[in-house]
Amino acid sequence: MGDRTVYDELGVPHVVNATGTKTRIGGSRIRPEALEAMERAANEFVKLSDLQARASQLIAEVAGSEAGYVTSGADAGLLLSGAAAIAGDDLETMAQLPDTDGVPHEIVMPRTHRTGYDHAFRAAGATIVDVGTNDRHLGTGATNVEPWEIDRAITDETAAVGYVQKPYTEPPLEVVAEIAHDHDVPVIVDAAAELPPAENLTRFVEEGADLVVFSGGKAIRGPQTTGVVAGRRDLVRSIALQNLDMHAAHDVWRLPEELVDPDEIDGVPRQGIGRSLKVGKEELAGIIVALESFLEEDYDAIREEWRRDAEHIVEAIDPIQGVDATLDGSDVSVASEIVVRVDPNVAARSATELVGALRSEIPRVFVGADRLDDDVVTINPMCLEDGDREYVVDRIESYLTQR
Repeated sequence: MGDRTVYDELGVPHVVNATGTKTRIGGSRIRPEALEAMERAANEFVKLSDLQARASQLIAEVAGSEAGYVTSGADAGLLLSGAAAIAGDDLETMAQLPDTDGVPHEIVMPRTHRTGYDHAFRAAGATIVDVGTNDRHLGTGATNVEPWEIDRAITDETAAVGYVQKPYTEPPLEVVAEIAHDHDVPVIVDAAAELPPAENLTRFVEEGADLVVFSGGKAIRGPQTTGVVAGRRDLVRSIALQNLDMHAAHDVWRLPEELVDPDEIDGVPRQGIGRSLKVGKEELAGIIVALESFLEEDYDAIREEWRRDAEHIVEAIDPIQGVDATLDGSDVSVASEIVVRVDPNVAARSATELVGALRSEIPRVFVGADRLDDDVVTINPMCLEDGDREYVVDRIESYLTQR
């Protein structure tokens, strides 16, 4: 546990983060060098399109893509990606979004890829067409989505195929991309939390993604309000045209050629649907520096450190009566997570009561609460600093051993 925080001074309880890079509690800890870059950027002025062009160059280099762009979070990246797929270079369509009357606007998605985050596509004006079933969960051995279902769902009204990257998602991205490209339709990949490893920056582009979206405020440890989009130059150009400030006279309107070649569009766009999703100079400077630092990290060493922390937590919690603590053997999380099963008939509290108690105290303690129906909480060591680990163990032990 550290010293008194700025949140304490503001009269707001701070959080001990044992659940990982969750946006609702502030994502990750921004890198000191990124924070310094933001502070310096705040004291000077820059043409935002020039800074976006520099970011585009860096993202293209590290992702192996044609271009890149920084958005105000991964969700904004999905919205702008959907808008780019729908509008392309058509200035009239850009001006009318999210009204998609008369414009191909459907985004095909495997049903098991649907999440609350695909609201971003709908906010751009898209209609989501989901395909497939949930049959795998019936235990029959059947797959949830067959490639032919995606193929048949693509019509003249299709603007894109949406794909959420997780270790368990199907069909494979390469298969989906091949189908989409046979129909001349782009694939947009939501890979918000799929870093590290750094190799994933290039992986999805190599597997056929036309646009891939990462969070800038999770493992990259840039500003929380940033996202990184990598992909096709023409689609990134559409994103830029719908996001940057376009309120300028034609004769003085200029954008860097790395983002927009004026010969490829008909004129100056109106302010686009993405204008409310602007990114400040401070965030742009911060994410550029953070991304460069992220690439220099020894992920294997960091992951081993997380594993050692997780093993220490298991050793401390497992002896509690009514608790079964183990390391999660799956590869869903980038760090070694601890799965804590709580027997409400033996332990002093149920898993749900434990989470409620931890979140009600000061400082608040957040553990993973996605599996409460199974009487399970999870602990992720990614965001725990020195002293935090022992504090979390102490608080959990106090609630599960006292009635």
